[in-house]
Amino acid sequence: MCDLHGCNRSDDDRPLPQATSAQRRLFLKGMLSLPLAVVLADPLLAQAAGARTQAVKLGLGSGAEVGAHLAVPAGDGPFPAVVLIHEWWGLNNQIKAVAAELAEQGFIALAVDLYGGGVADTREGAMALKNGVDDARATETLVGWIEWLRQHDLCNGKVGTLGWCFGGGWSLEASLATPVDATIVYYGNVRRTPEQLASLQSPVLGHFGTLDKSIDEAMVGDFERAMAEAGKTDLQVHWYVADHAFANPTGARYDEENAALAWSRSLAFLYQHLSG
Repeated sequence: MCDLHGCNRSDDDRPLPQATSAQRRLFLKGMLSLPLAVVLADPLLAQAAGARTQAVKLGLGSGAEVGAHLAVPAGDGPFPAVVLIHEWWGLNNQIKAVAAELAEQGFIALAVDLYGGGVADTREGAMALKNGVDDARATETLVGWIEWLRQHDLCNGKVGTLGWCFGGGWSLEASLATPVDATIVYYGNVRRTPEQLASLQSPVLGHFGTLDKSIDEAMVGDFERAMAEAGKTDLQVHWYVADHAFANPTGARYDEENAALAWSRSLAFLYQHLSG
């Protein structure tokens, strides 16, 4: 079941991307790269990829300490940076694996944790974690990490945000709270007024599914009109014949072809707006 805040996992008969036994062994030894979808669909491979990230801490002005996982490209830089914001499941191995993949693509990737270490594997658990988020603390957390990345020794000064579902809404919210250079929303809540969008300074890329009953065409259409009324014309919206969470290989609504297309568009968007 999907709603505005998340989408439950369930099993179906759809085959997921898989690695051979030999490929898995080589990947676990760090001797082989595999497509991101294959890594995300395999819990062991996702865990191994996520382990390539480094846990980091940040003290906020309010006195709180928050955590994230960082992946940095090989080389001397400077590199563009991306803040990754997890689904309502929390900062799990899949999100850490995406951070590791972005580092392979030349980005400093920071997977933030808005749950204070909590991770769920049931809809009920995810709902409880989501409902426990303090909006002011989450905003302070994201703004703090964005500034932290801008000041990173290897960063070129440009930072983007990218989030899925629960994190998709927060990707947009972070971009309203502080200037960023690119914003990507995967089927996140984009219900905003023109007044709320007035502070937006970045281009926005949105990925949405035509079969999504929650983040639907009515909501996205209202968002497009609000963006236009606010004078924010740098907006790309892509629709896929797919459901909510179509880019998550661990979910029943995963759509391999559309997920790959959305990922390629996301990388191109990040390269365009964060490089140089």
